[in-house]
Amino acid sequence: MDLEGRTILLTGSNRGIGHALLSRLAVEPVRLLAGVRELDRYAAPEVDEGSIAADIEPVRVDLSSRESIEASCDGLEPVDVLINNAGEFVGGTVEQLDLDAVYATIQVNLAGLIHLTRHVLGGMLARDRGKIVNQASIISHLDFPGTGVYAATKAGVATFTHALRRELEETNVTTLEVITGGYDTDMLRKAADQLEPHTDPSSWEWQDPGEWADEIVEAIRSDEEQLKPSGKSRLGMLVPDGVLDALSKRSFQR
Repeated sequence: MDLEGRTILLTGSNRGIGHALLSRLAVEPVRLLAGVRELDRYAAPEVDEGSIAADIEPVRVDLSSRESIEASCDGLEPVDVLINNAGEFVGGTVEQLDLDAVYATIQVNLAGLIHLTRHVLGGMLARDRGKIVNQASIISHLDFPGTGVYAATKAGVATFTHALRRELEETNVTTLEVITGGYDTDMLRKAADQLEPHTDPSSWEWQDPGEWADEIVEAIRSDEEQLKPSGKSRLGMLVPDGVLDALSKRSFQR
């Protein structure tokens, strides 16, 4: 996809991979809607002075409820590229999980993503062009103990993306599944804090999110359908269940 002149809606733009994507897209000649849950959370892109080419507009995109999504959608259209990046994490053994956090994670990561996609998709189909970019995760392939809720939402994102791609086969609207691995973000640090009583996070992969943002933008430009992780995370997609069982038994304690 040629990005010049396109309108891109990026959710969760204020931190982690979302902020890395904001900074990467800021140098492109696009209209960039920088979605944040509250406007006072907007963080400007980190780029060299004078290199910003995008017309950046912070917008409120709150995925925490059906009502907040509907309110957020007013005035967003038209959108040429939707990057569903916003996410929540809750970790730990199931009996210890905070139920409010469980519901919030499912709402933002899966239900909210589907709702927002449905909203922008009608306009894309009417114009017969567009791209839906969904953040999946390597964790939905690894099924590691302590991450069940988050992994389930990301498996749902992957399945939703695959089905949507097939639904759109006869149109010029396309999808991109981004299978994100271990990147040094606030969310990964939150996961490390929540899981540290059960496992050693120092062995995790802590890559530069800026490098991943570069790969995501290139995948959008190249019209790829799936972007797989690099490094140890990519190898994680190939781990057989029996090997994962053994690794979990060795590295996870209740």
